[in-house]
Amino acid sequence: MINFIFDEEMKVAIIIERADINLGGAERSVFEMAEAISKIGIEVDILAAKGYRDTKNLHLLCGDNQSKRTGYFTFAKAIKRHLSENRYDLIHSVLPFTFADIYQPRGGTYAETILRNAESFQNKFVVSYKKLTAFTNFHRSVLLHAERRLCRADKSGPLIIAISKYVAEQFKRHYSVGDDRILIVPNGIKIRTEIDSDKAGKLRTQIFAQLEINESDNPVFFLFAANNFRLKGLDVLIRAMRLVTNLRTPRPGYLIVVGNGDMRKYQRVANEIDSYNVNKRIIFLGPVTHIQSVLSISDVVVLPTFYDPCSRVILEALAAGKPVITTRFNGATDFFVDDRHGKVIDSPEDVTALADAINYFTNTDNIQKASNAIAVDNLKDKISINRVAEQLISIYKTILEKRRQ
Repeated sequence: MINFIFDEEMKVAIIIERADINLGGAERSVFEMAEAISKIGIEVDILAAKGYRDTKNLHLLCGDNQSKRTGYFTFAKAIKRHLSENRYDLIHSVLPFTFADIYQPRGGTYAETILRNAESFQNKFVVSYKKLTAFTNFHRSVLLHAERRLCRADKSGPLIIAISKYVAEQFKRHYSVGDDRILIVPNGIKIRTEIDSDKAGKLRTQIFAQLEINESDNPVFFLFAANNFRLKGLDVLIRAMRLVTNLRTPRPGYLIVVGNGDMRKYQRVANEIDSYNVNKRIIFLGPVTHIQSVLSISDVVVLPTFYDPCSRVILEALAAGKPVITTRFNGATDFFVDDRHGKVIDSPEDVTALADAINYFTNTDNIQKASNAIAVDNLKDKISINRVAEQLISIYKTILEKRRQ
């Protein structure tokens, strides 16, 4: 631990591997968290190995080159050098460094990530192969061993903050970490209410034109948003849409797919089952810069993920008052009640259960009932990153007070 004297002007260092919000939700969440903490009056520096120098109080410790990742030990050495030259009251790390005061992995444990990533291939031979060869990835193996070492430390080791109950359970199951070393601070997002109505309107017109439908068709739009299409269950979702297309639903369901995933591969999946006309019910938009515009024209968000510590898109949907469908392998289920605000599927491979959930939300009354419950239960405030910042600052103060004693 780095020991400093606590005073009223607290200064915190948050450690992240790469400072680039384009990489995914974990990186974006760290920057939103740092911003929310600083607005309450805490000085926050972000220490990253590499990234883009477009953020205040960001220190890139291993150069600007984005082409390759920085090794764990190289980054650790750079951090220790920086800490020896700069004063911080508390070290809050996203990576498993034993010299930190807090370890808060945004992606859950490395052990669970390996197992669930393997399961997403949905082939027992491939799953076994992926599990057996997981340690051939040197960078991931180093992080896994570092995490195991951190968890085996005594009570003087870093406090572990889990972003969901699912992540807390991972630490107990994989590393036998006791309750006294784990706190749960549920994930949060920066609530964005602004919607570009012109952009949303043009997008809606584009979708109707490409799907060759009219307003009179009264479609229900299901939104799937992810970058790793395989891990987040798009294959299963397309097969579920095939089943739904065959049903006589109250309203026709259509799937909007956004993200940086391999669109061509999954367009082929849809075309291969074209006898059910499922490809006429799916539109691939690719990456989008403003998820609120897509959310505003969608009715339900669906993410049948094989693994997600706490999905941002589910939180974004709930904050926008949209019902959600996801799996029990998503920590975001902490925020909503099954059959009230959305649907939770027990297994991401259960195509029939997913189809049933989609079918349920082709009914206008069911959509409205869930949306009303989201508003009545005030889920937006519970999801806010401001709530996260307040909880973290309380933990910071507790750590520093114990250190003084």
